Amino acid sequence: MRVVGIDPGTKSFDIFGLEDEKIFLDESIPTEEIDRDPDRLVKLLLDVVPIDVVVGPSGYGISLKHISQITNEDLFQIVLVKDDDVGLAVLTGLVKLIKKMKDTKLNIYLIPGVIHLPTIPDYRKLNAIDMGTADKLCCAVLAVYDYSRRHGITYDEVSLILVEVGFGFNAGIAIEKGRIVDGIGGSKAGLGFLTCGGLDMEVAYLLGSFSKNILFTGGVKTIIGDDKLTPEDFPKVAMINERANLAWEAFMEGIEKMVRALKTSVKNPKAVILSGRLSNIPEIYKELENRLSEIAKVEKLEGFHARAKAAAQGAALIADGLAGGRTSKLIEHMKITEASGTVLDHVYIGDIRSKYLRK
Repeated sequence: MRVVGIDPGTKSFDIFGLEDEKIFLDESIPTEEIDRDPDRLVKLLLDVVPIDVVVGPSGYGISLKHISQITNEDLFQIVLVKDDDVGLAVLTGLVKLIKKMKDTKLNIYLIPGVIHLPTIPDYRKLNAIDMGTADKLCCAVLAVYDYSRRHGITYDEVSLILVEVGFGFNAGIAIEKGRIVDGIGGSKAGLGFLTCGGLDMEVAYLLGSFSKNILFTGGVKTIIGDDKLTPEDFPKVAMINERANLAWEAFMEGIEKMVRALKTSVKNPKAVILSGRLSNIPEIYKELENRLSEIAKVEKLEGFHARAKAAAQGAALIADGLAGGRTSKLIEHMKITEASGTVLDHVYIGDIRSKYLRK
Protein backbone atom coordinates (compact mmCIF):
# COMPACT_ATOMS: atom_id res chain seq x y z
CA MET A 1 0.00 0.00 0.00
CA ARG A 2 1.07 3.57 -0.75
CA VAL A 3 -0.42 5.97 1.80
CA VAL A 4 0.02 9.48 3.21
CA GLY A 5 -0.79 11.09 6.55
CA ILE A 6 -1.04 14.84 7.21
CA ASP A 7 -0.67 16.60 10.56
CA PRO A 8 -1.90 20.23 10.81
CA GLY A 9 0.31 21.53 13.61
CA THR A 10 0.42 24.93 15.27
CA LYS A 11 3.90 25.52 13.86
CA SER A 12 3.94 23.32 10.74
CA PHE A 13 1.91 21.01 8.54
CA ASP A 14 3.76 17.69 8.28
CA ILE A 15 3.27 15.22 5.43
CA PHE A 16 4.41 11.62 5.73
CA GLY A 17 4.16 8.83 3.15
CA LEU A 18 4.60 5.08 3.60
CA GLU A 19 4.79 2.33 1.03
CA ASP A 20 4.59 -1.04 2.77
CA GLU A 21 6.01 0.62 5.91
CA LYS A 22 8.89 2.25 4.02
CA ILE A 23 9.11 6.05 3.86
CA PHE A 24 8.63 7.69 0.46
CA LEU A 25 7.50 11.17 1.59
CA ASP A 26 8.71 13.17 4.59
CA GLU A 27 8.03 16.91 4.48
CA SER A 28 7.24 19.79 6.82
CA ILE A 29 5.73 23.11 5.65
CA PRO A 30 5.28 26.15 7.96
CA THR A 31 1.63 26.65 8.89
CA GLU A 32 1.68 30.28 7.74
CA GLU A 33 2.68 29.13 4.26
CA ILE A 34 -0.25 26.71 4.09
CA ASP A 35 -2.58 29.54 5.04
CA ARG A 36 -1.12 31.70 2.25
CA ASP A 37 -0.83 28.97 -0.37
CA PRO A 38 -2.68 25.69 0.32
CA ASP A 39 -1.99 24.63 -3.28
CA ARG A 40 1.60 23.98 -2.27
CA LEU A 41 0.60 20.95 -0.21
CA VAL A 42 -1.91 19.76 -2.81
CA LYS A 43 0.81 19.87 -5.47
CA LEU A 44 3.12 17.91 -3.18
CA LEU A 45 0.52 15.12 -3.01
CA LEU A 46 -0.19 15.16 -6.73
CA ASP A 47 3.53 14.91 -7.46
CA VAL A 48 3.74 11.53 -5.68
CA VAL A 49 0.67 9.77 -7.08
CA PRO A 50 -0.43 7.03 -7.16
CA ILE A 51 -1.59 7.07 -3.53
CA ASP A 52 -4.07 4.51 -2.22
CA VAL A 53 -5.35 6.51 0.78
CA VAL A 54 -4.59 9.90 2.33
CA VAL A 55 -5.62 10.73 5.90
CA GLY A 56 -6.18 14.45 5.72
CA PRO A 57 -5.94 17.14 8.42
CA SER A 58 -9.00 16.70 10.64
CA GLY A 59 -8.79 19.24 13.47
CA TYR A 60 -11.08 18.32 16.35
CA GLY A 61 -12.28 15.40 14.26
CA ILE A 62 -15.46 14.00 12.76
CA SER A 63 -16.73 10.46 12.41
CA LEU A 64 -14.75 8.80 9.62
CA LYS A 65 -15.78 10.36 6.31
CA HIS A 66 -14.52 10.59 2.74
CA ILE A 67 -13.56 14.13 1.79
CA SER A 68 -16.10 14.14 -1.06
CA GLN A 69 -18.86 13.94 1.60
CA ILE A 70 -17.60 16.83 3.75
CA THR A 71 -20.20 19.53 4.42
CA ASN A 72 -19.94 23.06 5.82
CA GLU A 73 -21.23 21.70 9.13
CA ASP A 74 -18.36 19.19 9.13
CA LEU A 75 -15.89 22.01 8.49
CA PHE A 76 -17.27 23.92 11.46
CA GLN A 77 -16.88 20.89 13.72
CA ILE A 78 -13.33 20.37 12.48
CA VAL A 79 -12.16 23.89 13.46
CA LEU A 80 -14.87 25.16 15.88
CA VAL A 81 -14.47 28.76 14.80
CA LYS A 82 -17.56 30.96 15.01
CA ASP A 83 -18.61 33.02 12.00
CA ASP A 84 -17.66 36.33 13.64
CA ASP A 85 -14.15 35.20 14.59
CA VAL A 86 -11.09 35.86 12.46
CA GLY A 87 -9.45 32.58 13.50
CA LEU A 88 -5.79 31.60 13.29
CA ALA A 89 -3.46 30.52 10.50
CA VAL A 90 -3.54 26.89 11.61
CA LEU A 91 -7.36 26.89 11.41
CA THR A 92 -7.96 29.10 8.38
CA GLY A 93 -5.21 27.23 6.56
CA LEU A 94 -6.82 23.93 7.50
CA VAL A 95 -10.18 24.91 5.99
CA LYS A 96 -8.56 26.26 2.83
CA LEU A 97 -6.54 23.06 2.44
CA ILE A 98 -9.52 20.75 2.92
CA LYS A 99 -11.48 22.65 0.27
CA LYS A 100 -8.54 22.45 -2.13
CA MET A 101 -8.06 18.73 -1.44
CA LYS A 102 -11.75 18.12 -2.00
CA ASP A 103 -11.30 19.30 -5.59
CA THR A 104 -8.71 16.62 -6.31
CA LYS A 105 -9.51 13.03 -7.22
CA LEU A 106 -7.37 11.70 -4.38
CA ASN A 107 -8.83 9.10 -2.02
CA ILE A 108 -8.81 11.24 1.13
CA TYR A 109 -10.45 10.50 4.48
CA LEU A 110 -10.96 12.75 7.48
CA ILE A 111 -10.85 11.01 10.82
CA PRO A 112 -12.24 11.21 14.36
CA GLY A 113 -10.90 12.89 17.43
CA VAL A 114 -10.53 11.02 20.69
CA ILE A 115 -14.03 11.88 21.96
CA HIS A 116 -15.66 10.10 18.99
CA LEU A 117 -14.28 6.68 19.94
CA PRO A 118 -16.59 3.97 21.31
CA THR A 119 -13.74 2.68 23.50
CA ILE A 120 -14.20 5.63 25.89
CA PRO A 121 -17.12 5.36 28.35
CA ASP A 122 -19.69 8.10 27.82
CA TYR A 123 -19.43 9.29 31.43
CA ARG A 124 -15.85 10.38 30.73
CA LYS A 125 -17.08 12.51 27.84
CA LEU A 126 -19.56 14.65 29.78
CA ASN A 127 -19.22 18.38 29.08
CA ALA A 128 -16.05 17.75 27.09
CA ILE A 129 -15.08 18.64 23.54
CA ASP A 130 -11.31 18.36 23.54
CA MET A 131 -10.25 14.96 24.85
CA GLY A 132 -7.55 14.95 22.19
CA THR A 133 -7.83 16.27 18.65
CA ALA A 134 -7.54 14.01 15.60
CA ASP A 135 -3.76 14.45 15.53
CA LYS A 136 -3.57 13.17 19.12
CA LEU A 137 -5.52 10.10 18.01
CA CYS A 138 -2.87 9.63 15.32
CA CYS A 139 -0.11 9.90 17.93
CA ALA A 140 -1.85 7.24 20.00
CA VAL A 141 -2.06 4.90 17.01
CA LEU A 142 1.67 5.36 16.43
CA ALA A 143 2.35 4.79 20.14
CA VAL A 144 0.50 1.44 20.18
CA TYR A 145 2.14 0.36 16.92
CA ASP A 146 5.60 1.48 18.06
CA TYR A 147 5.44 -0.03 21.55
CA SER A 148 4.03 -3.32 20.27
CA ARG A 149 6.78 -3.60 17.68
CA ARG A 150 9.66 -2.56 19.94
CA HIS A 151 8.65 -4.82 22.82
CA GLY A 152 7.39 -7.77 20.80
CA ILE A 153 3.90 -7.85 22.29
CA THR A 154 0.39 -7.91 20.82
CA TYR A 155 -1.77 -4.81 20.57
CA ASP A 156 -4.04 -5.94 23.40
CA GLU A 157 -1.01 -6.15 25.71
CA VAL A 158 -0.19 -2.46 25.26
CA SER A 159 -1.21 -0.22 28.18
CA LEU A 160 0.31 3.24 28.17
CA ILE A 161 -0.11 6.88 29.04
CA LEU A 162 0.90 9.00 26.07
CA VAL A 163 2.01 12.56 26.77
CA GLU A 164 2.17 15.00 23.88
CA VAL A 165 4.37 18.01 24.71
CA GLY A 166 3.75 20.21 21.70
CA PHE A 167 4.69 23.70 20.58
CA GLY A 168 1.26 25.06 21.45
CA PHE A 169 -0.46 22.56 23.71
CA ASN A 170 0.16 19.58 25.97
CA ALA A 171 -2.20 16.60 26.00
CA GLY A 172 -2.48 13.13 27.50
CA ILE A 173 -4.05 9.92 26.22
CA ALA A 174 -4.81 6.83 28.33
CA ILE A 175 -4.39 3.57 26.42
CA GLU A 176 -5.47 0.27 27.95
CA LYS A 177 -5.12 -3.06 26.16
CA GLY A 178 -4.28 -1.21 22.96
CA ARG A 179 -7.37 1.00 23.00
CA ILE A 180 -7.89 4.64 23.94
CA VAL A 181 -10.00 4.78 27.10
CA ASP A 182 -9.56 8.42 28.15
CA GLY A 183 -7.93 11.66 27.14
CA ILE A 184 -7.16 15.16 28.34
CA GLY A 185 -6.94 17.49 25.36
CA GLY A 186 -4.64 20.47 25.07
CA SER A 187 -7.29 23.05 25.93
CA LYS A 188 -8.16 21.10 29.11
CA ALA A 189 -4.63 20.14 30.15
CA GLY A 190 -2.23 22.28 32.16
CA LEU A 191 -0.05 25.19 31.09
CA GLY A 192 1.45 24.78 27.61
CA PHE A 193 4.19 26.64 25.81
CA LEU A 194 1.59 28.86 24.11
CA THR A 195 -1.72 28.07 25.83
CA CYS A 196 -2.92 28.73 29.35
CA GLY A 197 -4.46 25.25 29.24
CA GLY A 198 -7.54 24.46 31.33
CA LEU A 199 -9.23 27.83 31.82
CA ASP A 200 -10.77 28.75 35.18
CA MET A 201 -14.44 29.43 34.42
CA GLU A 202 -14.34 32.59 36.55
CA VAL A 203 -11.52 33.88 34.34
CA ALA A 204 -13.60 32.95 31.27
CA TYR A 205 -16.56 34.83 32.73
CA LEU A 206 -14.50 37.97 33.33
CA LEU A 207 -13.00 37.76 29.85
CA GLY A 208 -16.49 37.72 28.38
CA SER A 209 -16.77 36.91 24.68
CA PHE A 210 -13.32 36.12 23.31
CA SER A 211 -11.63 35.08 20.11
CA LYS A 212 -10.18 31.65 19.35
CA ASN A 213 -6.82 33.42 19.54
CA ILE A 214 -7.10 33.43 23.34
CA LEU A 215 -6.54 29.65 23.33
CA PHE A 216 -2.99 30.31 22.13
CA THR A 217 -2.11 32.77 24.90
CA GLY A 218 -1.50 32.69 28.64
CA GLY A 219 1.16 30.00 28.46
CA VAL A 220 4.91 29.97 29.01
CA LYS A 221 5.66 32.68 26.43
CA THR A 222 2.97 35.00 27.79
CA ILE A 223 4.04 34.54 31.42
CA ILE A 224 7.70 35.18 30.64
CA GLY A 225 6.76 38.11 28.42
CA ASP A 226 9.09 37.24 25.58
CA ASP A 227 7.32 36.72 22.27
CA LYS A 228 10.59 35.64 20.61
CA LEU A 229 11.28 32.89 23.15
CA THR A 230 11.79 29.47 21.56
CA PRO A 231 11.08 26.16 23.32
CA GLU A 232 14.78 25.34 23.08
CA ASP A 233 15.64 28.48 25.09
CA PHE A 234 13.01 27.82 27.78
CA PRO A 235 15.20 25.64 30.08
CA LYS A 236 18.09 28.13 30.01
CA VAL A 237 15.88 31.13 30.70
CA ALA A 238 14.14 29.27 33.55
CA MET A 239 17.49 29.00 35.35
CA ILE A 240 18.12 32.76 35.43
CA ASN A 241 14.71 34.43 35.30
CA GLU A 242 12.30 34.27 38.26
CA ARG A 243 9.12 34.47 36.21
CA ALA A 244 10.46 31.90 33.74
CA ASN A 245 11.19 29.60 36.67
CA LEU A 246 7.56 29.95 37.82
CA ALA A 247 6.43 29.03 34.29
CA TRP A 248 8.83 26.04 34.28
CA GLU A 249 7.44 24.67 37.55
CA ALA A 250 3.82 25.19 36.45
CA PHE A 251 4.52 23.59 33.06
CA MET A 252 6.18 20.50 34.55
CA GLU A 253 3.75 20.04 37.43
CA GLY A 254 0.81 20.42 35.05
CA ILE A 255 2.06 17.50 32.97
CA GLU A 256 2.67 15.42 36.09
CA LYS A 257 -0.86 16.13 37.37
CA MET A 258 -2.31 15.18 33.98
CA VAL A 259 -0.48 11.84 33.94
CA ARG A 260 -1.52 11.05 37.51
CA ALA A 261 -5.13 11.89 36.63
CA LEU A 262 -5.03 9.54 33.62
CA LYS A 263 -3.71 6.74 35.82
CA THR A 264 -7.27 6.62 37.18
CA SER A 265 -8.31 5.29 33.76
CA VAL A 266 -5.36 2.98 33.08
CA LYS A 267 -4.35 1.43 36.40
CA ASN A 268 -1.13 -0.31 35.41
CA PRO A 269 0.52 1.43 32.47
CA LYS A 270 3.59 -0.33 31.15
CA ALA A 271 5.14 3.02 30.26
CA VAL A 272 4.63 6.75 30.00
CA ILE A 273 5.43 7.65 26.39
CA LEU A 274 6.64 11.17 25.63
CA SER A 275 6.05 12.76 22.24
CA GLY A 276 5.98 16.24 20.71
CA ARG A 277 8.48 18.96 19.86
CA LEU A 278 9.32 19.95 23.44
CA SER A 279 9.94 16.34 24.50
CA ASN A 280 12.95 16.40 22.16
CA ILE A 281 14.62 19.09 24.28
CA PRO A 282 17.04 17.19 26.59
CA GLU A 283 16.41 19.30 29.72
CA ILE A 284 12.64 18.99 29.37
CA TYR A 285 12.77 15.26 28.69
CA LYS A 286 15.05 14.69 31.70
CA GLU A 287 12.82 16.71 34.03
CA LEU A 288 9.71 14.84 32.92
CA GLU A 289 11.50 11.51 33.18
CA ASN A 290 12.45 12.32 36.79
CA ARG A 291 8.90 13.36 37.66
CA LEU A 292 7.04 10.56 35.88
CA SER A 293 9.27 7.51 36.41
CA GLU A 294 7.51 6.85 39.73
CA ILE A 295 4.31 6.22 37.74
CA ALA A 296 5.84 3.99 35.05
CA LYS A 297 8.97 3.69 32.95
CA VAL A 298 9.36 6.77 30.75
CA GLU A 299 10.11 6.18 27.08
CA LYS A 300 10.33 8.30 23.95
CA LEU A 301 7.93 7.69 21.09
CA GLU A 302 10.35 6.52 18.41
CA GLY A 303 8.16 5.93 15.38
CA PHE A 304 9.91 6.01 12.01
CA HIS A 305 12.73 8.44 12.98
CA ALA A 306 11.49 10.86 10.33
CA ARG A 307 11.36 14.62 9.96
CA ALA A 308 7.56 14.61 10.00
CA LYS A 309 6.01 14.68 13.46
CA ALA A 310 4.48 11.66 15.18
CA ALA A 311 0.93 12.69 14.29
CA ALA A 312 1.67 12.60 10.55
CA GLN A 313 3.29 9.18 10.98
CA GLY A 314 0.27 7.90 12.89
CA ALA A 315 -2.06 9.33 10.26
CA ALA A 316 -0.17 7.34 7.61
CA LEU A 317 -0.63 4.17 9.69
CA ILE A 318 -4.38 4.86 9.83
CA ALA A 319 -4.38 5.42 6.06
CA ASP A 320 -2.59 2.09 5.61
CA GLY A 321 -5.21 0.35 7.72
CA LEU A 322 -8.09 1.98 5.85
CA ALA A 323 -6.50 0.80 2.59
CA GLY A 324 -6.44 -2.79 3.86
CA GLY A 325 -2.69 -2.77 4.48
CA ARG A 326 -0.55 -4.21 7.26
CA THR A 327 -2.03 -2.00 10.00
CA SER A 328 -5.65 -2.89 9.24
CA LYS A 329 -5.80 -5.12 12.34
CA LEU A 330 -4.51 -2.28 14.51
CA ILE A 331 -7.12 0.15 13.19
CA GLU A 332 -9.80 -2.49 13.70
CA HIS A 333 -8.56 -3.20 17.23
CA MET A 334 -8.66 0.49 18.17
CA LYS A 335 -12.18 0.75 16.67
CA ILE A 336 -11.40 3.89 14.70
CA THR A 337 -13.87 3.03 11.93
CA GLU A 338 -16.59 2.64 14.58
CA ALA A 339 -16.24 6.23 15.82
CA SER A 340 -19.48 8.20 15.73
CA GLY A 341 -21.26 11.38 16.74
CA THR A 342 -19.92 14.92 16.97
CA VAL A 343 -17.57 16.78 19.28
CA LEU A 344 -20.59 18.59 20.76
CA ASP A 345 -22.75 15.59 21.63
CA HIS A 346 -21.79 15.45 25.30
CA VAL A 347 -21.96 19.15 26.18
CA TYR A 348 -24.70 20.03 28.65
CA ILE A 349 -23.68 23.64 29.38
CA GLY A 350 -25.82 26.44 27.95
CA ASP A 351 -27.36 26.08 24.50
CA ILE A 352 -24.25 24.92 22.63
CA ARG A 353 -25.76 21.75 21.21
CA SER A 354 -29.00 23.36 20.05
CA LYS A 355 -27.13 26.36 18.66
CA TYR A 356 -24.48 24.56 16.65
CA LEU A 357 -25.96 21.15 15.80
CA ARG A 358 -28.69 20.49 13.30
CA LYS A 359 -31.84 19.10 14.89
